[in-house]
Amino acid sequence: MDSLGNMLQGWKQGQSMMEQAEQKMKALAEEPLIKQLRAKHPQINDTILKLHMNKLYQHVSEYRNCSHCPGLDLCPNDYEGHYTMLYVDESQAQVQINDRKIACKKFNARQKEEHIRSRIHSFYIDEKSLKKRYSIEEILDNDPERVKAVGQVMRYIHKVKEEGLSAHGLYLAGPFGTGKTFLMGYMMHELAEAGYSGVIIYMPDFVEDLKLLMHDAIKLKETIDMLKETDVLVFDDIGAENLSPWVRDHIIGTILNYRMERKPTFYTSNYHMAELERHFSFTNRDGDEQHKGQRLMNRIAPYVEMVIVAGSNKRGMPDLGNEEVGE
Repeated sequence: MDSLGNMLQGWKQGQSMMEQAEQKMKALAEEPLIKQLRAKHPQINDTILKLHMNKLYQHVSEYRNCSHCPGLDLCPNDYEGHYTMLYVDESQAQVQINDRKIACKKFNARQKEEHIRSRIHSFYIDEKSLKKRYSIEEILDNDPERVKAVGQVMRYIHKVKEEGLSAHGLYLAGPFGTGKTFLMGYMMHELAEAGYSGVIIYMPDFVEDLKLLMHDAIKLKETIDMLKETDVLVFDDIGAENLSPWVRDHIIGTILNYRMERKPTFYTSNYHMAELERHFSFTNRDGDEQHKGQRLMNRIAPYVEMVIVAGSNKRGMPDLGNEEVGE
């Protein structure tokens, strides 16, 4: 049997908790949000407030957190990017206060952005560069020499959004570090917002990995089929790869032969087209095969608009000149 002292101590603790609850209740009733709720629903009396105090407190607390939002990654609410919304049910004998979790604007924006990015697949490209979002004004401010190239890319994006995809793409040529890959990433993101899928491939690494895929026929076919069927395909830094007859004729040639009348293909390169044709015409194994270089360029040149990307090197390296880029 508990001693009288223990009983008295428990009673005092109970009294203290009740007093704290009363104080909390009074403070809650003075909150502007709760006053607004009671003004809208006069049936909510003190008894109903006490009955639903936890919901009301969470609603007020999370509203306060959202008013001073520290960002999604630091969201202090129970569910990241969500807040508690209250709604009153007056259909029953006693008024009921119910709650539900509502996603905030920042959470919805991130979900939308992730959905857009899910349409874009990259191979051997730095994901951070594809996730960057800059306004056109910022792109131009960073280097006014790119104005013409940016204008061409923007006109292409606008035309696709207005008229849909055609079989024609863009060929971005220019020195190292002038932002060709970035412009293609920007374009892909804009087109992904319009519902188009896209794949961007860094050609030097892709060609090296194809040597391994030669021994996995199923995976090789899956890769080629994906590149054939994606809405937007970007061959990044084409011309820098270590070319072999097999890659040229059976991989690149096969993909472009399928796409050239169906879907647009895009290119970034340090070569102009004449230099790229010479690159395609020579392999270490078979030497000079000019007709094969011409055959491949016939699947590229008629289906692209040339975009010259001028400007300074953005990679922090000295520009030593680029003899491969034509005059």
